[in-house]
Amino acid sequence: MTTTPSALHGSSPGSSPDSGSPPGPGPPPDSLLDVRRVSLAFDGIHALDDVSFAVRRGEVCALIGPNGAGKSSMLNVVSGLYAAQQGEVRFEGQVLSGARELSRRGIARTFQNIALFRGMTVLENVALGSDFRARSTFLEQALRVGRAPREERRARDEAEVIIQLLDIAGHRDDVVGRLPYGLQKRVELARALSARPKLLLLDEPMAGMTFDEKRDMCRYLMDAHEKLGTTLVLIEHDLGVVMDLSDHVIVLDYGRKIADGSPEAVRADAAVVRAYVGSFET
Repeated sequence: MTTTPSALHGSSPGSSPDSGSPPGPGPPPDSLLDVRRVSLAFDGIHALDDVSFAVRRGEVCALIGPNGAGKSSMLNVVSGLYAAQQGEVRFEGQVLSGARELSRRGIARTFQNIALFRGMTVLENVALGSDFRARSTFLEQALRVGRAPREERRARDEAEVIIQLLDIAGHRDDVVGRLPYGLQKRVELARALSARPKLLLLDEPMAGMTFDEKRDMCRYLMDAHEKLGTTLVLIEHDLGVVMDLSDHVIVLDYGRKIADGSPEAVRADAAVVRAYVGSFET
């Protein structure tokens, strides 16, 4: 599954219904995430320009586009790492106001670069994903008294469920830094899922993986989606993966949304084909 311009061509190039159109009157009633007219600029250069879209509860939504299209910038706005100069992001109808509230609201994220504690075991790393639920004080945790032991047991029990789901139980006691790259990416996914998020944001979860590792990761993402009910929004460059995995595809180019619809509609969208062909020619 390689990213090539031919992967985009359908039987009859056209334009998807939402391509190039202004935002509609409002999000669908079952939307979980609602991005409204978001613009972001750095030193006068637009990273995002008046972008709107909605992600329904239970979807697998892919955010794609050529290099420099604004995909990671959009994920950073949604997750509160960047503050947009214009527009807003709503989750379950409420405005998201910063990164600190993500875990409490039920949002988790993974990053392009692996961000694990390399000297800790797989189980320890995964259990950290649910730390935000802890109500024990620092002193209780340091002395392992009061609420701390009960919360630690609960976090480990929940971590065990996730590592079983992602087929890494055999590595639970292995030090993460000694694991192969593909397994480390799976551990990072497990840590994000241990928080039991309603929405999981994934920034290139399959970057650098072999074909077999990508195939396995697709299966684990779908297991999480189906068995845990997690809504997924992912950035992915492999268009074969995108078309196979997603219910909904949003395409950005130079910071603007150029298509928004089903994989089939996006594949046949003339503006999308032009954007990708242009990115290969330059």
